[in-house]
Amino acid sequence: MNLTAELESLLYVAGDDGISLDQLDDLLTASRPSIKRALTAFKEQLNADKQRGLTLFQFGQQYKLVTKKQYATIVKHYFEAPLTTDLSQASLETLAIIAYQQPVTRITIDEIRGVQSGGALQRLLLRQLIEEKGRKNAPGRPILYGTSDFFMDYFGLTSLADLPPLTAPETASASEEQSGQDLLAQFEAHLKDKEEKS
Repeated sequence: MNLTAELESLLYVAGDDGISLDQLDDLLTASRPSIKRALTAFKEQLNADKQRGLTLFQFGQQYKLVTKKQYATIVKHYFEAPLTTDLSQASLETLAIIAYQQPVTRITIDEIRGVQSGGALQRLLLRQLIEEKGRKNAPGRPILYGTSDFFMDYFGLTSLADLPPLTAPETASASEEQSGQDLLAQFEAHLKDKEEKS
């Protein structure tokens, strides 16, 4: 196996939370010194390659992939779509999960949706529909996300109790898949009802 490719794969799925050196040490068969050397070499490789828009950022013992500074403006334009622009399906799914499950980590959101949610989270953060609510007391200290006051105003809610109650799954084994379906379906039903009344 290629250590650099393994690192890139793990850094990608870790998203904005990043991944710690301890986690990499647990997940990879390479030695800790080899991992550190590979991380340094990978960062140098990304920085030297003018065809790549990403670089490796280290904060403490955490590592994550971020866009290079020179592309910050174009990335900001992408995320700062007007609020009148419809939310994408991915953003709606992510927002529904956060609304019902908050405070919730990105990993939990990914598990419910079955795909990576980093981009959707960034769009929702920049639109100020969600916000960070702290960090979970777990390995890596992942960020906890919740809805914002602006979310409440934007969707005409006075409290989270205004959201339709979730239908309990019929079987425990189907709970995770069913919860994801219910979250999105019922949240979209609420949005449709709101649009019809406005």
